[in-house]
Amino acid sequence: MASSAVNAAIERLANVQLNELSTSSSPNLQKNLSILSADQIELGKMLLDLGQGHVFEHWPDPGVEDDDKKALLDQVSILNSSYPGGLSTYIKTARELLADSKAGKNPFDGFTPSVPSGEVLTFGDDNFIQYEESGVKQVQNAAFVLVAGGLGERLGYKGIKVALPMETTTCTCFLQHYIESILSLSEASFKQAQGCECRRDVPLVIMTSDDTHERTLQHLESNSYFGMKSTQVKLLKQEKVACLADNDARLALDPNNKFRIQTKPHGHGDVHALLYSSGLLKEWKDMGLRWVLFFQDTNGLLFKAIPAALGVSAVKEYHVNSLAVPRKAKEAIGGITKLTHTDGREMVINVEYNQLDPLLRATGHPDGDVNCETGYSPYPGNINQLILELGPYIDELSKTGGAIKEFVNPKYKDSTKTEFKSSTRLECMMQDYPKTLSPSARVGFTVAETWLAYAPVKNNPEDAAKVPKGNPYHSATSGEMAIYRANCMILRKAGVKLDDPVTQVFNGQDVEVWSRVVWKPKWAVTFTDVIGKVSGNNSVSQKSTLVIKGRDIFIKDLSLDGALIVDAVDNAEVKVGGSVCNSGWAVEGIDKDSSELPEEVRIRGFQIIKTEQLQQFYGEPGKFSL
Repeated sequence: MASSAVNAAIERLANVQLNELSTSSSPNLQKNLSILSADQIELGKMLLDLGQGHVFEHWPDPGVEDDDKKALLDQVSILNSSYPGGLSTYIKTARELLADSKAGKNPFDGFTPSVPSGEVLTFGDDNFIQYEESGVKQVQNAAFVLVAGGLGERLGYKGIKVALPMETTTCTCFLQHYIESILSLSEASFKQAQGCECRRDVPLVIMTSDDTHERTLQHLESNSYFGMKSTQVKLLKQEKVACLADNDARLALDPNNKFRIQTKPHGHGDVHALLYSSGLLKEWKDMGLRWVLFFQDTNGLLFKAIPAALGVSAVKEYHVNSLAVPRKAKEAIGGITKLTHTDGREMVINVEYNQLDPLLRATGHPDGDVNCETGYSPYPGNINQLILELGPYIDELSKTGGAIKEFVNPKYKDSTKTEFKSSTRLECMMQDYPKTLSPSARVGFTVAETWLAYAPVKNNPEDAAKVPKGNPYHSATSGEMAIYRANCMILRKAGVKLDDPVTQVFNGQDVEVWSRVVWKPKWAVTFTDVIGKVSGNNSVSQKSTLVIKGRDIFIKDLSLDGALIVDAVDNAEVKVGGSVCNSGWAVEGIDKDSSELPEEVRIRGFQIIKTEQLQQFYGEPGKFSL
């Protein structure tokens, strides 16, 4: 017994001497070894091996600020474990990318761009309707992933972006609309399958960040998950990454706390590593799922294009399908491009607009990025919505662990490129996933019309008002008006006579104001749904508001000049027709700086004044006429 105690003491002494030897380059760390755990000492040694001794320069003697020293190493532990390959991989990659950046190396050297293959959709034609039907069938086999790590600060809104009302006629927020759309698509998919399989709850994953995690959870819980089961929804929190102070990739310490490494978000590319490490992908595969759909946090039109895009994935058997919109040459939105390298590598990826034009000029296209006979660039606009086939996705991630090719974007003090204005970090983007795929991977795109698929809300009123005329504002103002426009254009396509819009100016932005037409996804998630519920001779005036909330509401021979709100429980079938005329609801400009109004109204520059309406609710099953 005594000899084992002696051996243990000898081993402890040997370890102490080894630790002292391996930390000799940092006297401050060395003299603090006695206060640290074995794991913390290993992390300290790792930092020294990585050339990060400066982290310990400010450390006082043991007994002073010991908790802060331990907290720093605990933070290092999190930064190390949350990054694929750990901090050593992060710093090694950073040094390579920072050297390339300083040397001005072009990431596209050796690549020649060409137009990739994909499907261009025209809303409402037979082709579109067939793809939509194929897509609805596939929803039962799909999982949805919402990337929602951002706050609304850039919009002038203090809350989380997904809680922002998508439109103010019904005040439905983005998250509610997304969840109701997934539930309605899932219901339609189950009906199409007609009992040949049991009903499946379609999974929804939300990637959050430190900024949004608690508030997203609270928003879901206080609204009973907007009708989803809480077990259907999983939140995965993205960790931040370490900031870099200089070209040697020295970790930047927080200017206000020398015992803390400064961190910043790594970008939405983290979603792949999070899904992989969570084990969800394998779970989904075991459930028999086939597709994973990724979408962004504030695009109220997206679900109008998702069924058809999913149909394209299924029919064309794409491993990767990027949803895109027509793009004007040189427009400030990335273009989906096929790149072929002199060494034979090929990839279909998003190339940022400021890189696409010079790349084309450098490879035998003297005019660069120009519009073709369609009036648009042949390189469609990337809108960061991806549909991936699950099997090949898992195969790829088992090789990469979900790590996405990163980039670094330091802001240099001057042309010598030796010092940064402020610390930088590595970043990655969700849509760069195809960069590591083999040439045999089937990568394509689906183009949907902009009015149908894309109206993101990302700019505050001041920035939106500065946008050159004719370019999209991408503000809360334009985002709301785009929803009314899309719904009106869909009804027009279904044969409803709608007045033309009038142009008004709100928050310094010229926008088209259409009739305020809004429906719940349970009324219609596809164009076929709309055609099946609208018949006869219908007309809606420009000043009108039409809100449809129930599933089985049929509109026939309706003449609307005012506001009409119809709501019904499931199994209440309501026929709506005849003439409705009242003072209605008006869209009225407001002062965006007026502190009386809530932020979510101020950032739009208008409010809805509800004067008079016909409002009917059918709370019992049965057949009714209005």
